[in-house]
Amino acid sequence: MARNEQLIRQHKILQILERYKFGRLIEEIRDELVDELGLTSLHTRTVKRDLEALQAAGIHVEANEIARGRVWKMGAGAKGAHKITASATEMIALSLGRDLMYPLLGTPFWQGIESFWNKVEDQLPDAIWDHYYKYRQVLYVLGTPAKSYEKQHGMLKTINRAILEHRLVEIDYQKPGEPMSKRTIEPYAIVVYQSSLYIIAAAHEIDVDGDRIRHFKLDRFRKATARDEWFKPVDESDLQEYVGRSVGIFSGGKTKNFKVRISAKAAPWVIEDPWHAEQKVDQLKDGSIQLTVKAAHELEIIPRVLALGKEAELLSPKSCRTAIGAIYRQMADVYDDA
Repeated sequence: MARNEQLIRQHKILQILERYKFGRLIEEIRDELVDELGLTSLHTRTVKRDLEALQAAGIHVEANEIARGRVWKMGAGAKGAHKITASATEMIALSLGRDLMYPLLGTPFWQGIESFWNKVEDQLPDAIWDHYYKYRQVLYVLGTPAKSYEKQHGMLKTINRAILEHRLVEIDYQKPGEPMSKRTIEPYAIVVYQSSLYIIAAAHEIDVDGDRIRHFKLDRFRKATARDEWFKPVDESDLQEYVGRSVGIFSGGKTKNFKVRISAKAAPWVIEDPWHAEQKVDQLKDGSIQLTVKAAHELEIIPRVLALGKEAELLSPKSCRTAIGAIYRQMADVYDDA
């Protein structure tokens, strides 16, 4: 059997034993392995060899005779008398989360992540680390390009403090291709979106009854100064609802429904990778689907429609359909010699 399969199976055994305080019969472990790993069959002798291999690696797995038979469980030494305790499973979960947080590199938050990681590394027994390192050799996190906010370290500290203290912040903000502008914002939260950091804030110059919420990209901050003026924070539940209601990171205006017809060819891809957690999918007779999704700005939808080419047609709203038509005509002009 391939080494990777053996390693995955042993790791799954640890997960099973961690779930049951009073242990499992070897037949029960075998049955759960077959079910959770999608195996057709597995002999108890193989399971016993895996358990013995874990013991040989220094992980405290023990067998006890009880009324219903011989049960295997995690021993008292599995965690050990350490200031920080974690299993190999927990270490893998923590390290995956750490990989996903690489966009925070250079920020005070990343310093906290690294500080905690180093404490864990100092405290855990070698057996846990050995098992963790072996498993991480076959498990990777991709899609988080390296990007550092080290240059914005000071500004981010200022903004984070202002969020906690509900203080106004004066910023120098420059969008690509535009002159720098001075803005006063009421910062509410920091969002990690597609490897970039955004500050959710209210534009202070807009009346409280208006549409004030904006997403300011941290890359465009040139200066941030906390003022000795304070604002009334928004309700936390309102903020969570606001963050989760749209497809992307654009803001301005209320969300509206976008309807898109997806061909039968492309439909499985869109169903497999949803545009939004609350999207609605209506199956049509020809195998195509009609997708209804909420977004605050048409630029959250247009790139997704264009990426599918002729396999997608935006049905409504009409203004967005008109915008896509204009883009296609411009592209036709560019490629008229093709």
